[in-house]
Amino acid sequence: MESTDDPVRGTDGSRGAETGGHARKAQRRERLLTTATDLFTTRGYVGTSIERICATAHVSIRAFYQEFEGREALLVALHNEVARAGMEATLAALGDPGMDTADTRTRVTALVRAYVGAVTADLASAKVAFVEVIGVNRAVEDHRVVWRSLWTDFLTGEADRAVRRGEAVPRDYTLAMVALIGAINELMAHWARSGGTVPREVVADEMIRHVLATIGHPTGPGDGPVRADEGV
Repeated sequence: MESTDDPVRGTDGSRGAETGGHARKAQRRERLLTTATDLFTTRGYVGTSIERICATAHVSIRAFYQEFEGREALLVALHNEVARAGMEATLAALGDPGMDTADTRTRVTALVRAYVGAVTADLASAKVAFVEVIGVNRAVEDHRVVWRSLWTDFLTGEADRAVRRGEAVPRDYTLAMVALIGAINELMAHWARSGGTVPREVVADEMIRHVLATIGHPTGPGDGPVRADEGV
């Protein structure tokens, strides 16, 4: 005899209610994130209160605090979305066939184009992540430092790889990558402030030149390979 129990609902429907509750919670969180993005980019982070976010998103303040500890935590969540998208796109590009043996210029070009494509997918989100997040307070800056540290390690690893291939000048690249990340962040902030009027391809090309120049790799076609004993 077939069971009349619904594997999703259960005999008392509690499972279905639980699933529906999770779905509503996820939708509420997404509504808060979307609303905050719109308000932060039109009114600015400083000029946007939790009350306004909740009223615009049609979410109670009590429900807001069930999702986020405060406005700062909401900003960090929005920054994380963009930062994570950029990192994941870059790592995905590394998984493409041939990347393990690719020359430095090819590899850097692929990684940068993947990153730029990901972080510029939504102009408003990019403006929050590269403009509104700046100078909020120490906690937010500490959060940004964590991401900069991750990127410093990643880019230093790429520079070391280029050195091993004889395609970059051998030296400690840690400070150079800290400076490079600052330049990349400002480049993206400029793109966001301009309303995305600068073509993404132009932004990516400039970023590629910065990366190659930082590791002492020739930045122009036909410049020839860099020698291990050659200065920048």
